[in-house]
Amino acid sequence: MHDSNYSLPTEFVEYTQSLFGCERWQHYVDAFSQEAPASIRLNPLKAHDICTLNFGKATTEPVPWCRSGYYLSERPDFTLDPLLHAGAYYVQEASSMFLDEVVRQLMPELPQDGGVALDLCASPGGKSTLLRAALPEGCTLYSNEPDHKRANILMENLQKQGFPRVIVTNNYAKDYARSGLVFDFVLCDVPCSGEGMFRKDVGAIGEWSLQNVMKCQALQRSIVEDIWPQLKPGGIMVYSTCTFNTRENEENVRWIIEQLGADIVKIDTAADWGITGSLLAGWHEQVYRFIPGTTKGEGLFMAVLRKAADAEFHVGKKTKKSQSADSGLRILHSSTGCIEGTRKGKDIIPAHAEALSVTLEADKYPRAELTRDDALRYLRRETITLPADTPRGYIVVTYHDMPLGFVKNIGNRANNLYPQEWRIRKNFNI
Repeated sequence: MHDSNYSLPTEFVEYTQSLFGCERWQHYVDAFSQEAPASIRLNPLKAHDICTLNFGKATTEPVPWCRSGYYLSERPDFTLDPLLHAGAYYVQEASSMFLDEVVRQLMPELPQDGGVALDLCASPGGKSTLLRAALPEGCTLYSNEPDHKRANILMENLQKQGFPRVIVTNNYAKDYARSGLVFDFVLCDVPCSGEGMFRKDVGAIGEWSLQNVMKCQALQRSIVEDIWPQLKPGGIMVYSTCTFNTRENEENVRWIIEQLGADIVKIDTAADWGITGSLLAGWHEQVYRFIPGTTKGEGLFMAVLRKAADAEFHVGKKTKKSQSADSGLRILHSSTGCIEGTRKGKDIIPAHAEALSVTLEADKYPRAELTRDDALRYLRRETITLPADTPRGYIVVTYHDMPLGFVKNIGNRANNLYPQEWRIRKNFNI
């Protein structure tokens, strides 16, 4: 948190103050003396009501542009809430939840069954988990992250949410262009200069430079240009950043319209949401900018684009190794069919993702309900004690009836099968 604008880069201050205008800029500067609002979004397939969760003394207020989003008056210690790890909700910045309103208004023109969507730059997974919850049930979502380390974080968060028909990949846009896949909906939440993160991330301030802004603009255009051929004619692309400047935002959207043949799609919004439209002089297309101090959230820019119905279209070349639609992609996780375990001798160790999946049949494995303390011990990958009458074999352990994962009960003890790389390291008070 910052007390004034003096810690911000001079070039950023001069440019952004001119872009925002005096009043909006002052609201933005004032926001630095305030805590960034905490917000969460329910997983509608696991937590149907905010009352099923317990955030202590924190009160809740609905996020107006997201059906399952809530502001919290205080920021709880989310890490020590087993329901977070069970996938009951996702901690997400409120501005990013505007994607829910976008999908809701576009629903009549999206395929209700058999549609395919792509979140191209998806880690850590906030928009992907929102997108899968908001899209028609019969849609398949490809959730992709080019960076391998970040892709593993994405995979963890998608598995915890437990949605069916999700495929997590670790590829670049060019790989998708070669894969043979085509999409009805593409989200390009592109890498950016991160100006909208300044209030909550001091590191983003230190990394900012005008040179980086221009570098980001070129990279963003390259990413969009690579994936654009895989969007079906008449398909929807949502372009978004977490930055303020027009170079990475309006100028790129104008470039997509003029060079790639897209039309702007208007999304209806309420005046009291505080969303700011285009700030590019002489350009008045419908876009959506969230600015701290004006909107209750962090920085976000979003534009909704439709590819021309008569646009040139190709499905790309499939690799020689395989004729499947996703050939050549590095797939980290898929919940489009049976989630298979790992064979160890004559034993098959069930996949952790199976326990978290909403498609898991309630009677497939015995279940054991844990207290909060035992649930946290389980999530720390420590030894837990099961009730004496628990059958031997693989057991799904639950907290508030929500699965956390597997243990193997061998009688005198239970082997904790929680993924080593997921375990929480934070201590808790008993």
